[in-house]
Amino acid sequence: MSTAYKTPTFLHHGAVDGVTGSCHEYRLADDFAVLIDCGLFQGAEVSGTGSAATPQINFAIDHIKALIVTHVHIDHVGRIPYLLAAGFTGPIYCTEASATLLPLVLEDALKVGVTRDNALIKSFLAKIHRQLVPCKFKQWLALDVVGDNASSSSGAISLQVKFQPAGHILGSAYVELRHKVADDTAAAIGEIGKKKWYKTVFSGDLGAPHAPLLPAPKSPFSADTVVIESTYGDRLHEGRKERQQRLQKVLLHALRDNGTVLFPAFSIGRTQELLYELEAIIHRLRDQKIHKDLRWDQLQVIVDSPLAAKFTESYRQLQHCWDAEAKQRLRQGRHPLSFEQLHTIDSHSQHLSLVQYLASTKQPAIVIAASGMCQGGRVMNYLSALLGHNAHQVVFVGYQARGTLGEAIQKYGPRGGYVDIDDKRIDIKAEVITLSGYSAHADKKGLINFIQRMRHKPQQVRIVHGDEGAKLELQRELQSLDINAVIAT
Repeated sequence: MSTAYKTPTFLHHGAVDGVTGSCHEYRLADDFAVLIDCGLFQGAEVSGTGSAATPQINFAIDHIKALIVTHVHIDHVGRIPYLLAAGFTGPIYCTEASATLLPLVLEDALKVGVTRDNALIKSFLAKIHRQLVPCKFKQWLALDVVGDNASSSSGAISLQVKFQPAGHILGSAYVELRHKVADDTAAAIGEIGKKKWYKTVFSGDLGAPHAPLLPAPKSPFSADTVVIESTYGDRLHEGRKERQQRLQKVLLHALRDNGTVLFPAFSIGRTQELLYELEAIIHRLRDQKIHKDLRWDQLQVIVDSPLAAKFTESYRQLQHCWDAEAKQRLRQGRHPLSFEQLHTIDSHSQHLSLVQYLASTKQPAIVIAASGMCQGGRVMNYLSALLGHNAHQVVFVGYQARGTLGEAIQKYGPRGGYVDIDDKRIDIKAEVITLSGYSAHADKKGLINFIQRMRHKPQQVRIVHGDEGAKLELQRELQSLDINAVIAT
């Protein structure tokens, strides 16, 4: 038997050299650990061993008793198929909404990156369903796992988990973990063997306050250790009202000469938030003109992604997870994710026809297409067809990781530069616009408030999931508040 550690050990198998590949091992004994997330690396970011971005599992898993999923973005769950292929058979804990969405995400990931063999995919999804453990928010749950512990009176490590709303995407959570450890303070006064709770919080991806559709995250009461993301640890976002006004101004400017306004967006989360905000603008200005030949209620909004359409339908079915504002719109008879001007494109032939039509006619339209960082997906055909023409706009509303095509377009587009797509050089003549305030991540203030508003501050904050500058800035800010913050490695 192995002895439980006095304090937990943290091993980070991703999201320490950038913002992708989230995978964190929480080890309580040599033979007992759980994983929090198991995501893909994207762009130029690398695995924990310094190799090129790879989905393989390059760490031992025999002692991994369970996987805990904070949310279902691919950079947090994309390595799950490889984890199961490596032999992991333990339970997969996540929120009820995430349990609905996760099979959709993984099915798409397998089809795109692994195999089109329907029998293999069906077999994998059946296995996922067997291992999934849907969990309610705000309730402590004892993990149904056992680890040896010679030093405890029970002979086993008991680990509990609680999911708290993170406000990032539907079903997203930050995770509280607690387990009993020896109480050194009690031992010092002779109360030998007394135990206390040790609590760790994993932030996952925290949402921005007042983000569309979802309630904002609230800080935990206490923690001994917090592992926190830092995507925007060096930046501040605009307020919700200012973001909406900027989006409206961008659309007025972009549609002045007709053409297509292209939003690269992830199928889950960002797509639904954009639809929600676009419905609000169209509803408010429905009788007004964008220009002499186009009214707001005539503007076509197109979601060209079968996966995004599935997620949007799931969002509609999970309306009980929406925030008070979104539920109020429903009571008013509005349909923020299925309004009249909204159209979805399903088949690949329809997609290709639409790309050709918009490129040749320059008819005014808003198109939302995956992927958000322009790393594959239908957005690639739009970029190939539209980037070389000044009638169109590409609007980024999400973080572009290092080495992605999205980052290159964002960087070189405003300079009149070029990018290579499918070995073809394309001069960027389309206008490139960044609306950074529409991030689904908390900004520096939000991250600091998450820690500051805890009633009992943590002994240590471990900073992950950010580029170097963002991590350093967040560390400096936290240390200035007398909070012990370290950058995880």
